[in-house]
Amino acid sequence: MSASLIDYTLHLADTTLILSQRNSEWCGHGPILEQDIAITNISLDLLGQARNFYQYAATLRNDGSTEDSLAYLRTEREFKNVLLVELESGDWGQTILRQFLFSQFQHLLFQQLQQSTDEQLAAIAAKANKETTYHLRWSSEWVIRLGDGTEESHKRMLHAIDELWRYTGELFEAADYETAIGIDLASIKQTWTEKVTAVFDEAKLPVPENVFMQSGGKKGIHTEQLGYILTELQYLQRTYPGAKW
Repeated sequence: MSASLIDYTLHLADTTLILSQRNSEWCGHGPILEQDIAITNISLDLLGQARNFYQYAATLRNDGSTEDSLAYLRTEREFKNVLLVELESGDWGQTILRQFLFSQFQHLLFQQLQQSTDEQLAAIAAKANKETTYHLRWSSEWVIRLGDGTEESHKRMLHAIDELWRYTGELFEAADYETAIGIDLASIKQTWTEKVTAVFDEAKLPVPENVFMQSGGKKGIHTEQLGYILTELQYLQRTYPGAKW
């Protein structure tokens, strides 16, 4: 149980950290100033969530690990984030769609985690879900705006669906550590599908069917993109171990 809880907490931490890193690439490059600030603030929210999960994982390990060592000194194969969050951000439409698909999942997951018998995990989920509620509202409004917008924005959203949809299956494919601690991904998938379909319908976007799903991230098997992300993310601590500001 303890090993599974550590792995699961690291999975949550890694997933939010990597998505934070991806979204932060938009800082200074957003389509308009207000939305540049919005996506940057979402990155900071995700980074804060990652810190809380890493701190808890370090406490559970009780081996001298810290939030920094877990984020900066683990290898690619040790990261347990889902593949969806490590993919290149693409254009604004692709970034928005990924945030929406993930936020919808995270919102439902955190609702479930708030009922966890693990008090620390429940407390982190309760705090984080206030932020996720905003992320979901913001991203769903953008999906509708772009999907039901111009011919060009609609075309870009169709491309974004083609690029991302095959990575959504992993969200609901339980790793051993999720099964061990009783995470019910089946019930989340049903509600997630209903919610996503409702937004896609309003955005006049199709919901793909019979798509082969990619997976592996939860088990440490990643795309080449994670290596590039970690090269940048871990550079300082790898080059100057123990460096302090």
